[in-house]
Amino acid sequence: MKKTVFSLLVDNTAGVLGRIAGMFSRRGYNIDSLTVGVTADPRYSRMTVVAMADDDIIEQIENQLRKQEDVREIKRLEAGASVCRELVMIKISVNMQQRRDVVAVADIFRAKIVDVAESSLIIELTGNQDKIEAFISLLSGYEILEIARTGLTGLSRGCDDVTFLD
Repeated sequence: MKKTVFSLLVDNTAGVLGRIAGMFSRRGYNIDSLTVGVTADPRYSRMTVVAMADDDIIEQIENQLRKQEDVREIKRLEAGASVCRELVMIKISVNMQQRRDVVAVADIFRAKIVDVAESSLIIELTGNQDKIEAFISLLSGYEILEIARTGLTGLSRGCDDVTFLD
C-alpha cells in the first residue's frame, strides 16, 4: 500500500464533488483526504485527492477518474516533483505557565497563534504531513480541545506540465 496524491482539474459545476466522491464510494476506494477550490479560471476547480492503495487499485482509480465527464486533467503528484501542504488549527486548553511553553513550541515550528483566550489558544500551522504530525505529537502532553485539518493540497513543481484549457 502506498499513498498517492491525485491533482484533478475539473469543471467548476454543481455536483462535481459529489460525483467524484461517489465514484470512490461506489467502487469501495477510500479517500484519505480531499480538498477542492476554484482555480484562476472560474470555470475550473482543482481537486487534490489522497488515496492509500496498492499499485493495481491506484491504476483502477486513475482509469475511473478518466471516465468522469467533469475531469479535464489528472496528475499524480510525486514526492520531489511537487509541493504538497496541509493546514491544521489546534485549540489547546492552557494556563499561564503552559501558555509560554506552547508558544515556544509553536515558534519552533513557525506556527501562528491566531486566537488567545483566558484559558485556551488556537494555533495555525501549515506544512507537510510529517511536520503536522510531529507538531501534534509534541502537543500531546497538553489538553487538545479541538483539531481541524484541511487535508493535503498540492501542485507539481515548475511550469513544464501546466495545462491551459480554452
